[in-house]
Amino acid sequence: MRPEELHFVVPGPLDQLTGGYVYDGRMVAGLRELGWQVRVHNLRGRFPDPDAIARDDMAATLASLPDEARVVIDGLAMGGLPAPIEAHGARLRILSLVHHPLAEETGLAAADKKSLTTTERRALEHCAGVVVSSAFTARRLAAYDVSADRIRVVVPGTEPARTTVGSLPGKPPMLLCVASVTPRKGHDVLVAALARVRGLDWTCICVGSLDRDRGFADSVRRDVADAGLGDRIEFVGEREGDLLEQLYHRASAFVLASHYEGYGMALAEAIAHGLPVVSTTGGAIPFTVPAHAGILVEPGDAEAFADALRTLLTPGTTTRGDLAAAARRHAEELPSWKEAAEAFAVAILELTP
Repeated sequence: MRPEELHFVVPGPLDQLTGGYVYDGRMVAGLRELGWQVRVHNLRGRFPDPDAIARDDMAATLASLPDEARVVIDGLAMGGLPAPIEAHGARLRILSLVHHPLAEETGLAAADKKSLTTTERRALEHCAGVVVSSAFTARRLAAYDVSADRIRVVVPGTEPARTTVGSLPGKPPMLLCVASVTPRKGHDVLVAALARVRGLDWTCICVGSLDRDRGFADSVRRDVADAGLGDRIEFVGEREGDLLEQLYHRASAFVLASHYEGYGMALAEAIAHGLPVVSTTGGAIPFTVPAHAGILVEPGDAEAFADALRTLLTPGTTTRGDLAAAARRHAEELPSWKEAAEAFAVAILELTP
């Protein structure tokens, strides 16, 4: 494959610790390893509900690019700003990278959902194509009038990982949750479910930013205190590298009460470590977590989530071990980041020949 040039447009810094930004960063790095010349444009301002700074920066960035340039715009930046896409869509070869439609974020008012659906549909209309991270999201884009021939699915890669060994001898099973503390990730549901199984042995460590929605994060921590679980549920903020790896290595199960996922990279990472999963059927999660490797319940149902936890944590059951073994087998089928980058490169070339 001959070297190609690409402009990659993202809202804010690329090194943020969310699934979407990790995916973007991995694609940039992978394309560069394939010999592509990739220039990253970091937009200033507020997204996805753009302020004047965001509108001006997007318009100026696209205006500065030469005719026929290949451009990938992260959907978080693109979905609320159709005007610059309309203005430059015929001049540039623009692709949108949609992790999930913006209107499907949890907690939005009806008017905001309607507005984001309208603006994202307008923006997508003027893109040469769309790259998505799951087949589920590809199907969701039919509601945005994007034809299947304009969509390519590039599933995220997953790092090979050593199999978890679980909690130290004499210690209770440790449940691990890796997700920013925002409404969509369902930490309030998780806390309510854990309160229902307080009679069983467990601890829970929640890894993820507490600053993306401080009001919600504060509310969840109040729920923990009100339930009297402050000594069993710990919020440790963002972790990466060896610090995160150590937590995976000592975990007994992975828990995520998310209302919706466009793929669920943390779930795939848990499976790569051989962890049994308790999660929901929200969005693409059933496509990411095979039925034999986890227990999935309806989003928002704390009682059902608690029942799933009981199935894993009740002494004498073999469920946790059975699911862990299945997770280890499925981990062998997960694509690498190198394979994901190669697929991303092919998708770009097919959509912008």
